[in-house]
Parts: sequence; C-alpha cells; structure tokens
Amino acid sequence: MQQHHGHTAHHSAHAPSAKPGGARPPEGGGCSRLAGKLLLSLLIAAGGGIAVYYTGARLMGALEPRPEPKRVVETPLKDVEWLAMVESLDKVSRAYSGRVGIYIKDLETGKTWDYNADRLFPSASLIKVPIMAAVFEQIKQGTITLDTQIKLTRHERVGGSGSLKWVRDGTSLSVMEIIYKMITESDNTATKMLMDYVGMAYLEGAFKNLGLEHTNITAEGMSLSSARVSRENYTTAREMASLLERIYSGALVNRESSEFMLDVLKHTKSRSRLRKGLPLGWEIGHKTGLLRRACHDVGIVFSPRGDYVIAVLTSEAPNYTAAKNFISKVAKMTYQYYKIDSDYARLPGAPGAG
Repeated sequence: MQQHHGHTAHHSAHAPSAKPGGARPPEGGGCSRLAGKLLLSLLIAAGGGIAVYYTGARLMGALEPRPEPKRVVETPLKDVEWLAMVESLDKVSRAYSGRVGIYIKDLETGKTWDYNADRLFPSASLIKVPIMAAVFEQIKQGTITLDTQIKLTRHERVGGSGSLKWVRDGTSLSVMEIIYKMITESDNTATKMLMDYVGMAYLEGAFKNLGLEHTNITAEGMSLSSARVSRENYTTAREMASLLERIYSGALVNRESSEFMLDVLKHTKSRSRLRKGLPLGWEIGHKTGLLRRACHDVGIVFSPRGDYVIAVLTSEAPNYTAAKNFISKVAKMTYQYYKIDSDYARLPGAPGAG
C-alpha cells in the first residue's frame, strides 16, 4: 500500500469486569451524575453481576434524562501558545529516527495540527477501536445486545495481550464484557470472539460505513506474527483521531454508544506512552497498539485548559522502548501548554493576574 512521506501542518482559528460473577460500571465522562452513580453502586454492592449493572444503568437514565451541560473552559490556549506548541512538536517529529504520524485537535477552539497525518501505518491493536464501533452498530440495529452471550472456544483462544486466553473453554461472556476486555486489556482472544461472531465480511462493510477510507481489516492483518504479512491492516493518525472525536461528540453510532465507548477507553490499563507523559490527575481515554515494529497511542485528553484529541503513530523505530518514549515526549509537550500552574497564573491576562 502506498505510503505518504510528506508532512503538512495546519492551523485553524470503572467498567464491567469479564470475570464471571462480578462487574464494575464504567464511570461517566464530564460532569458527575451523583444520584445515579450512588444508586448504581448500592445495587452492585447488594447483588453484583451484569444484570444488576444494566438495571442500575437504566435507572440512572431515568433519573437524569437531560444531557449534561458542556463544560466551560475559562482559559483555552491562545493562538501564540498554540503556535509555540506545534512548532516544538514539528521540530521533535522531524528529528525522530523512525516514521511518525501525528494529529492533534483542540476540541475547545477547533485548532488542529498534523504531521504526516495521512501516512499509512500498520494499525496493530488500534484496529480494535473501529471493531468496537462496528459491534455497537449491530447493537443499534438490534442484531445483538450488550447482554448477548458468546461462548469461548479453543479456536478463538489467541496469545499475546489479555487474560481471556486463560479462561476455560465453553465459558460464556457477554458482549459488554468482551468489548471491555478487548479495549482495556487489548485482549486478542476477546477480539477474535467478536470477529468470529459478527463475521469478517460484516466488519469490512462496517468500516466503510464508518467513513474509513484508509483503515482496513483483513484476516492476515490480524496475525500476531512479528514478520510481514501478505495483507496488512493499515490506518492513519487522521482517521483514528476522527473516530475518537466522533466518540467524544456523541456522533459515532449514536450518543449512548459513544458515551459507553468513551467510558471503556478511559479504563485502558496501559500506563506507558500517552498516559506516561501526562500528570496523574488528568483523565484520558485512549487505545494503544504495538506490533510489527509499529507502536501507537491515540486518545482524548481532558485538561484544565480544554479537551483535545491526540494520535501518535510510529513505525520502523530502532526499538519499541524508543517509540514509547517518543510518544510520551509528545504527550508531555502538550501537557506543558495545557496545564495551569503558578507560573501561568502570573502571566498577563490570566484569571487573577495582577
């Protein structure tokens, strides 16, 4: 497949566990829904399990039918700050020893910056985000539900990431549990279970219906081999960022599905790459990928100065450690501009500045 080597820069003004018998509800994004969360936690403490989770979720919806108000950001990045940030990002991206594609969008101001955002990269486990969206499309159509049970078979047991490979053959898991494992643990067995259930032909069509022009899925591309495959799965920084932005805005499949997907992404267990470059107090919903010399992380960062989408894709780095450190460095550079600290408070024009 063709690779794009030029770069452009544009500027413009806890979830259910899969362990049988236990479940944790995903936390909501944005403002707190205290009454509903309290009721849900009491129900889970009393009974536990998936059925209780859904009962509580429905009651939460009944208690709070109105959408949450949009968060007001008092100190969004100014043009001069944005320009300084992307100039520094451009510099480190040019100096990177492997291939890199980056796309960043400030969801408060609409400013965007990209570097090789349309270059094709082996998608690795980033492919699990559009697979999740495709499954939710079937849920929307009524073909399956989050309660639908799928039995794990020996054929679906896959090595690599995730804990389901250790689960006994014949164990039934709900679609909700399998999605949660697929994203938060990047569980390959969970991914295989969903793929076998909905079918490769459906996924190929669903990817197109999602508007993905470059992100594809093939049986060969799902191989965990470190060697090249005959037909690779590819994606781009721009398309992955677009999927995350649509999840953030409630526009991927529908609002309810988008909110669920965002909650699951917030529970990704990886603490390297983007997460490592951000302070512990910041929330991020993200998905990592690592396979065949490709190392990625894409996410939505919730910062004091506005939320932003960031997608950093790399390949052909000297080693995975170097790639992970580069992604963390990019995240840290954005953090330096999106943070609010004592130095910022003293800047002219900042709230409370003398």
